[in-house]
Amino acid sequence: MSQEALIEYQLEDDIAILTLNRPEKRNAMSDAMRAELVGHLEALRSNRNVRALIITGKGKGFCAGGDIAGMKIRMEQDPAVVGFNGWERQQGVHYAASLLLNLPIPTIAAVNGAAAGLGADLALSCDFVVAARPAHFTWAYIARGLIPDGGGMYFLPRRVGLARAKALIFSGRRVSSEEALQLGIADSVCEADALLSTAMDMAKEMSSGSRTAIALTKSIINHSYEISEHQVFDEGSKAQGICYTSQEHRASVQAFLDRAKEAGK
Repeated sequence: MSQEALIEYQLEDDIAILTLNRPEKRNAMSDAMRAELVGHLEALRSNRNVRALIITGKGKGFCAGGDIAGMKIRMEQDPAVVGFNGWERQQGVHYAASLLLNLPIPTIAAVNGAAAGLGADLALSCDFVVAARPAHFTWAYIARGLIPDGGGMYFLPRRVGLARAKALIFSGRRVSSEEALQLGIADSVCEADALLSTAMDMAKEMSSGSRTAIALTKSIINHSYEISEHQVFDEGSKAQGICYTSQEHRASVQAFLDRAKEAGK
């Protein structure tokens, strides 16, 4: 008997939907689940037929963070090997976050319930966050003697500002969906039964334009905080040159010219 997938995949109207599938564990991120997630993201990175991605969770939780079972195993290991094993594991965590961040299509987290620790970081790795009203977010790493290791120290300040990010991480307090909307952690809040349809509507809206232009814009704007305006201009010039030759641009211009010609008759 084949083992049930830890990440369910479906495609609807050229929108990919990845569903975390450990509902009995509130979708806590195990190493096996992360490996499946990476596999899907690597495939999506080169799939020209998919226009956007939605990530959500099955059951009551979005993602409860790191797998406690994995933490228990680490506690039982020889301290002499824990450090290197931890470093090696972190490379996998960061690779997954980087893959999601740099996917050349719009990405949306449809947060159906608790998004804690790695789960909250996973949501913020996406371009947009839609939260159901029962959802909440928390970065409680420090309560366990850890630092945010799933990208939270990069993503959260960009969402809420440096001081607020520090306050949320240092305190580890719970943030409701409504407060998340006010702070900028979430971009939209909706009723639980409308979550997926709301995320689908956003995915369609955000992916309705030129895929080439979206991918190139995302590749530059994602790191625009870290580079100078001259570098943004330089990268933008190169990207625009590619856009000039794209089929989407040429078709759009031709359609405009055809409409203008018809209007002038």
